[in-house]
Amino acid sequence: MNTKDENYLFNSIKTFLDNLSAPFVGRSEEAKVITLALIAREHVILIGEPGTAKSALARRAAELLNAKFFMYLLTKYTEPAELFGALDINALKQGVYRRITKDRLPESEIAFLDEIFNANSAILNALLSLLNERVIYDGYNIIKVPLRSLISASNRVPDEPELDALYDRLLLRHYAKPVSEDMWKQLLDAEWEIEFTNKWAVKEPVMDIKTLDKVYELLPKVDLSGIKNKLLKIYAMIEEKGVHLSDRRKGKALKIISAHAILNGRLKATEEDLIVLKYIAPKELDDFEKVSALLSEELKTPIKYMRELSDIYNNVKEADKFVDSSTEADINRLIELIRSLRATRDRVIQLGKESGDEKVEEFSKEVVQEIDELLDKVAKRLGFSK
Repeated sequence: MNTKDENYLFNSIKTFLDNLSAPFVGRSEEAKVITLALIAREHVILIGEPGTAKSALARRAAELLNAKFFMYLLTKYTEPAELFGALDINALKQGVYRRITKDRLPESEIAFLDEIFNANSAILNALLSLLNERVIYDGYNIIKVPLRSLISASNRVPDEPELDALYDRLLLRHYAKPVSEDMWKQLLDAEWEIEFTNKWAVKEPVMDIKTLDKVYELLPKVDLSGIKNKLLKIYAMIEEKGVHLSDRRKGKALKIISAHAILNGRLKATEEDLIVLKYIAPKELDDFEKVSALLSEELKTPIKYMRELSDIYNNVKEADKFVDSSTEADINRLIELIRSLRATRDRVIQLGKESGDEKVEEFSKEVVQEIDELLDKVAKRLGFSK
């Protein structure tokens, strides 16, 4: 595969993500975690109350890929035949045990199972082999399944020991919260558009399953050498926080780190890609906040850069107020402020360049402009040019 082919795949998966999140307000994280699962052929659980766009995102993902899609709400009374297909009675009369799998889970390329932890033991056993091996053991038959990713949902984290194995096989986990109050107006407008217009209807796929499979083939090409030491350090820090990852999750995290690099148009993982651990490490609901806070502090992510720049911006604004109220007695402090602002200006420029993120760079330029304007003001107060 040449560079041109790789760039085509990078652009295709980025276009898919942009189109997946487009109709929904405040659901960029959910769209991202689903996209990562599809790239890596792993499975995802979206935890949260009903009405947080979980099933809508899954269905849209399938439409954008023109993938065979299966969707079902599980209850404790759900029978295996509802998911895997009814027995073929005519075949059974001839002594052949076979299921009619048309339009059922065994033929799906993307599936959505709502309230997955309601699965009874018969379905649970079948799901474990489906998630792990992409096969269903049915009597004397082994049904191979073309499933790329199972997207599941629940309004709770399971506490039953018999569900531990299933929960661990859902590599990606995300807590889908209701949108914040400041986004309610956007939510109303968006829901109205979805309900009464076809603006967001998928008129044609943006990529197909074959292209998605080629994106998957890029995973082993991602250079992970530069992040493994940092990854091991973060694993240790997460354990210290009381959040335990199984050996399976520790190993498979490399796939998601590679998928994140690909989603950002790279075949070399950077420290920024370790942010995906916030989808892999948490188990309990409280863990999501713990892990996110740890990663924000430890990684050179855009969030971390934006936080430092925001702090600098606020400090500059406070300094501006001081300059406005300063008197002749504050000359020494004003001179010291000039030295401090010049050093801060260099730091802001460094942050913008170091981040490699377009939004961070734009914000750093805004902060530099604020600093320059304040330097001018201080210089005028002192009676000399900057």
